Amino acid sequence: MSTYTATVSWARGAQPFTDGKYGRGHDWRFDGGIQVRGSSSPHVVKLPHSEEAAIDPEEAFVASLASCHMLFFLDFARRAGFLIDSYEDNAEGVLGKDGEGRLAMTIVTLRPRVAFSGEKVPSHEDIEALHHKSHEACFIANSVKSEVRVEPA
Repeated sequence: MSTYTATVSWARGAQPFTDGKYGRGHDWRFDGGIQVRGSSSPHVVKLPHSEEAAIDPEEAFVASLASCHMLFFLDFARRAGFLIDSYEDNAEGVLGKDGEGRLAMTIVTLRPRVAFSGEKVPSHEDIEALHHKSHEACFIANSVKSEVRVEPA
């Protein structure tokens, strides 16, 4: 078993708080030393109380699923003898009501575009199988109850 950590910190500063007009900007710090600015989504908490340039939890959720899928795909393709030149995923998540009427990320659609080269080029069926295997192996996808779709380009 492995443990992963992130430190999320926010401070009120001189802002009033009880009126609800406080900034939602905060910092994410990770064990490797990187710090990233986070905020609520401007779709959820309107500007100026959100920070549009910061990463919101919904975006991070989508990126986490897409990144996990990609990392497994790259490894499985390598093991199968395929040479990948590039991988880009324009992933998208939908925030909507779940079956219990609560707001949730109800659908995440991955749209990976993979460029292969070399002598061994995968067939459409090979690519589909690699995506299926990657989806099954992705422990982030295995950790959520949202439907996660993979729609290769």
